[in-house]
Amino acid sequence: MRIGIVDYDAGNLTSVETALRRIDADFFTTDDPDAIFDADRIVFPGVGEARAAMEVLNTRGLSDALRRYVDSGRLILGICVGAQVILEASDERDVSCLALIPGRARRFPVSELKVPQIGWNGVDHENQALFAGVPSGGEFYFVHSYYPAPTDERHTIGWTEYGVRFASALRRDNVYAVQFHPEKSGPFGLRVLTNFVTMKEQ
Repeated sequence: MRIGIVDYDAGNLTSVETALRRIDADFFTTDDPDAIFDADRIVFPGVGEARAAMEVLNTRGLSDALRRYVDSGRLILGICVGAQVILEASDERDVSCLALIPGRARRFPVSELKVPQIGWNGVDHENQALFAGVPSGGEFYFVHSYYPAPTDERHTIGWTEYGVRFASALRRDNVYAVQFHPEKSGPFGLRVLTNFVTMKEQ
């Protein structure tokens, strides 16, 4: 099973590569839209800002390539900003995104809580293959000011509370996404990555 990591100048590649190396995954990193089709499944990581990410994806032809990759039926996992730009749009500078899952990334409302959310928080989840071996409520590491708000609640497979209850894990057919950083989340995060690498195609 060969994993392709999409490089779209959104940072965090080294952490993802290190985590995949720890679980003995065979992977490569690329910004070439043709090369991603050499992967059996894709990890789509990110740290940064939605509009800047989409500008790079569009300029390099990666947006269309990722849509075609998803249409091929192979699995893809979006992480953090990667989980936001798989939606139709983001409130972050009001940018149109990949539209792999219907919905929009929303900014946390003004409250007494610090934004961005930085640190560990629990994820209540359904008993799906992505979370096999991870207890519901297990904690993962988050760094974000925006959160996924899918149009159809059936696409939410994990929930987290931070001022609001938001979707912290998504799935639509072969598209998976997590708002947290599994590569920085210790044993539970490595288990999620292992599950993604080894699960059967849906």
